[in-house]
Amino acid sequence: MGSFKGHALPGTLFLAVGLWHIWSAVLRYVSNPKSFRVQVWNPVPGFDGKLKYLELYVIAIGAFIDMCIELLYSTHLKFFVNGVLNPFHLNDFEHSGMLLMFLIFGVIALLSEETSFVPLPQGALCLIAAAAFCAEYLLFYFHSTTHKGLEGYYHLLLVLLIALCILTAVGGALFPTSFPVDLCSGIAITLQGFWFYQTAFTLYGPMMPDGCQLKGNSIICRSADSEVRGELLANFQLFALVLGVLVAVVGSYVFAVSRYGISDLSSMHAVQQGLNQN
Repeated sequence: MGSFKGHALPGTLFLAVGLWHIWSAVLRYVSNPKSFRVQVWNPVPGFDGKLKYLELYVIAIGAFIDMCIELLYSTHLKFFVNGVLNPFHLNDFEHSGMLLMFLIFGVIALLSEETSFVPLPQGALCLIAAAAFCAEYLLFYFHSTTHKGLEGYYHLLLVLLIALCILTAVGGALFPTSFPVDLCSGIAITLQGFWFYQTAFTLYGPMMPDGCQLKGNSIICRSADSEVRGELLANFQLFALVLGVLVAVVGSYVFAVSRYGISDLSSMHAVQQGLNQN
């Protein structure tokens, strides 16, 4: 993943799934708040049900393609050197293991929904998704200790977003009727996707902070002040992304209520206002 494309590809997958999760959660809630349930994946409507499982196929196929890139292309099929695992591509093997967990989640979810071999409730699928995010968290937490300075700081912020994904996935299993938990899950996945892109543009693209540059596979800053400025810029970038996503969520909620909302939502608000007045 130590390249622009290596960050953009998983970023695209997380971003697509996260945005779809946010919109689906909002739409399901405003359509029928009383029967709302947390869903770890959301079917795509229309087309006579042909695209119903599109999200799961995107997760499974996307993880498989990315895993093949990390395991086969990046290593040039040189898995072993002198009888031991190739030490020059250990990071590629680690990334492949993480992606394998998301592939497993996608396959299990598809088997659960499309067949009778693995009938699992949404709560169990939430925990499997949490396990996949845990694998990602452990990878970047321990893997990021090899990164120093500015690059390590960007990985630290990524680890925090992954931790949020874990918490919301587990929360979906513990609170199966909570709209905030389901919505926060989509927000966390979306932010992770955006942060992969932000990392790609900053560390491997045109947004490199002044005083820092990419040398080989490392980010080198000329001075401690340059590194601190880069970290402050990362904080601002994350804040801007969080603010932008929250504004988009509010906008999508307002649009969904005006377009698809039913009287149940209005009646719930009216009852709540009456309780507050009493």
